[in-house]
Amino acid sequence: MASPASLRRALGTRDAVIIGMGSMIGAGVFTAIGPAAAAAGDWLLLGLALAGLVALCNAMSSAWLAALYPESGGTYVYGRRRLGHFWGFIAGWAFVVGKLASCAAMAFTIGVYLWPAQARALAIAAVVVLVAVNYAGIQRTAAATRVILVISLLALAVTVVALLGGDTQAPAAATGIGRAAGIPEAAAFFFFAFAGYARIATLGEEVRDPARTIPRAIPLALGLVLVVYLVVSVAALWSAGPALLAASPAPLAAAVDAGSLSALAPVVRAGAAIASVGVLLALIAGISRTGLAMSRGGDLPTWLSAVHPRFRTPYRAEVAVGAVVIAVVALGDLRGAIAFSSFAVLAYYAVANASALTLPRRHARGAMVLPALGLLGCVALAASLPWRSVAQGAVVLAAGALVFAVHAVARR
Repeated sequence: MASPASLRRALGTRDAVIIGMGSMIGAGVFTAIGPAAAAAGDWLLLGLALAGLVALCNAMSSAWLAALYPESGGTYVYGRRRLGHFWGFIAGWAFVVGKLASCAAMAFTIGVYLWPAQARALAIAAVVVLVAVNYAGIQRTAAATRVILVISLLALAVTVVALLGGDTQAPAAATGIGRAAGIPEAAAFFFFAFAGYARIATLGEEVRDPARTIPRAIPLALGLVLVVYLVVSVAALWSAGPALLAASPAPLAAAVDAGSLSALAPVVRAGAAIASVGVLLALIAGISRTGLAMSRGGDLPTWLSAVHPRFRTPYRAEVAVGAVVIAVVALGDLRGAIAFSSFAVLAYYAVANASALTLPRRHARGAMVLPALGLLGCVALAASLPWRSVAQGAVVLAAGALVFAVHAVARR
């Protein structure tokens, strides 16, 4: 019988894949493709391929580690177990901070697409509703994500039809568009979209038979999403061109608007908003579980470790996540959120890959080249981001190290 303080193992492989896909579909296709096109232009697809390769390495490292340590917390747990307390803390810190930025970005996206005049108020309302859904139990989270994922995929199918059949007149390439040197930066922006498979690992305590389920669910979700991204990116690049994609904060809607099937643009906008709801729903679940693990480990206030007696969810951590995201939405804006989040999440996965490098071969199946490539890829992509985001990320990581040092002194 499960301990009252443990979470309920309610998710099978299909549910885990759906949560992973629901976390990824939306963020990249509807938002990151714009700055990625600005960075790489006609080389956009190579940026997507590079992001997919780094994400695959990270996925396999995460899968091996999650099978060995099927607990809530993801790389916070892996880094702490394999590399030491400090590196686990830094991973957890990077994940929570980066994903809080992602939550704010997704909430803003919902508002901007559905009601631009009241984007901030609608974003806050979306956060409140989705915190309530997560509060009520992970099975409801999986069920809601399943519905949202189907709607998002249908909207993307309509988008591809409108792009390929709309006779879009692509503008001439703008200055600064089409640099091969921008491929790593484009990959870093696209990586923001692939990071959703971390939700599967952070839900390790709620997955049935995690040693079997997690290694199957992570690469399966990633592979399916990569196919979707490739189809959409090819259609957008072929029909609209990189200059049009780079010029708009809503690149796919702008591309459809420029064609003869512009009547379908409202479907694209609705799909973007619904997809963002799916991402935000899964992000809140993932961050709250990492907060639960960090509070259990003494790195966050212990009151965050409380599990609801009826719903068996980390309800205090979920409410705290919602409160912080609402504060960010109320005081901040959308610009720079994707780049900042990408930097923090790449730091998180760098720790995951370094942790996987310490595994015995029987756990990593002899493929240590993947964690090594993943570690190098994370560092390279993070360094390729705009310098402001790199500087902000470095300051935040340094602040995390300082917090750890203060706690370490207090514990002595």
